[in-house]
Amino acid sequence: MLKVEYTHRHTFTTRTEARIRIATWITDSYNSRRLHSMCSFKSPIDYEHHYRASLAEELAA
Repeated sequence: MLKVEYTHRHTFTTRTEARIRIATWITDSYNSRRLHSMCSFKSPIDYEHHYRASLAEELAA
């Protein structure tokens, strides 16, 4: 997916630039939006929000 969604659409002048831009894309876009089966098919951010909300409810009870 990385090749299809990012690297084939960009041109990098150096390996360092490619590494930095790809790492930034992975941490900023891919991991926060992509649905994951381990997270009940939610994005990691949505899963984390749901998890924290459920913890707060348990602590309040």
